[in-house]
Amino acid sequence: MNMASRKKHTSKGAEHFAKLTRRMMETPAWKAVSPTAQALYPWLKFEFKGPKFNNNGKINLSVRQAADRLGVTKNTAVKAFHDLQAKGFIVATEVGHLGFAGHGRSTSYEITEISLPHATAEDGRRLYLEWREGKDFEVKLAPSKAVKK
Repeated sequence: MNMASRKKHTSKGAEHFAKLTRRMMETPAWKAVSPTAQALYPWLKFEFKGPKFNNNGKINLSVRQAADRLGVTKNTAVKAFHDLQAKGFIVATEVGHLGFAGHGRSTSYEITEISLPHATAEDGRRLYLEWREGKDFEVKLAPSKAVKK
């Protein structure tokens, strides 16, 4: 590989990938999540900026973005986020909200497979390993707008 090709592959436009391990995919929790949630998970991992700029716990992917990337409705995307939370793959660290002048913020997530910034352990909490049938983890929901009549 010549220098020009090497620079091309390491530039900001370089291909981005998300690692899914067989060990994780063979867990009862992974088998229990919906196919839509399984498709959403790599998109969440794409938002991780790597160990050097660890943003785990501040992973943002809006419901609209997820729906667009998956080719599903917003309601289906919401269910996929909830499914990943319930099985321990992600944890909502800051619930999204609609801000002033219509500028909102999407929910922030921790991917439990990845260590948090400044964590002493190299691996994340991997809550999905503790999941059992009928023992879902808490799902944090964004507050819904009150409908006035």
